[in-house]
Amino acid sequence: MIKEKASPCELCLSRKFSMFADLTDAHLCNISDNKNFISHKKGQILYYEGTKPLGVFCVSSGIVKVFKTASNGKEQIIRLAQKGDFLGYSSMLGEEAYSNTATIVEDAKICFVPKDVFLKLLVEDNNFHRRLTKALCNDLGMMEEKLTDATQKTIRERLAFTLLKLSDTYGVDGGEGEKIDVVLTREEIAGLVGTATETVIRLLSEFKKDNLIEFEGKKIIVNDKKGLARLSDFYG
Repeated sequence: MIKEKASPCELCLSRKFSMFADLTDAHLCNISDNKNFISHKKGQILYYEGTKPLGVFCVSSGIVKVFKTASNGKEQIIRLAQKGDFLGYSSMLGEEAYSNTATIVEDAKICFVPKDVFLKLLVEDNNFHRRLTKALCNDLGMMEEKLTDATQKTIRERLAFTLLKLSDTYGVDGGEGEKIDVVLTREEIAGLVGTATETVIRLLSEFKKDNLIEFEGKKIIVNDKKGLARLSDFYG
């Protein structure tokens, strides 16, 4: 990792995507004066499960994988964080150790905001407090949805839904279809779906055979979003 001179928060292009979007100039200046701005390379660890949070991470650019490691050593990916996303705030607010690990998937620039600075903002800005509460509720809702999907949807349906979500978040035009512009290994896709790597490889081949997707190097192109949507709808 490389510590760099931090750019002011008010000039940060990713701020409009984050919970810092509507902060006052005074609060933005306080964060800018106290944060650390660090460049991380792909594969580097941002924080480890079981360690104590000392502040909050805000992703300025790049992609961060947040995951838990099961007893058998397999990763269960909780989320892929991108520009504007916050990491580590729930553990910090709960005064608990990190319940997961975060590692860099694509080279990233990340700001670290110390705990005391973040908590001061939380106390002084009611609008920010409400946004953070809403984000925590959304996180809880996503966890409940994942638990429901894991028990009620087949692996094929979960994979189709995962590809749709990746396409919506990271999709760019790619010929006839929409290219998922992030390189994920088959193991990482399996970690998102919650299944074995071999199963994902087999199902991706079947999806390709059915012309739902195709491959461009290590990236996936979604050819038929409606087809994936039909396939992912458990109740359809």
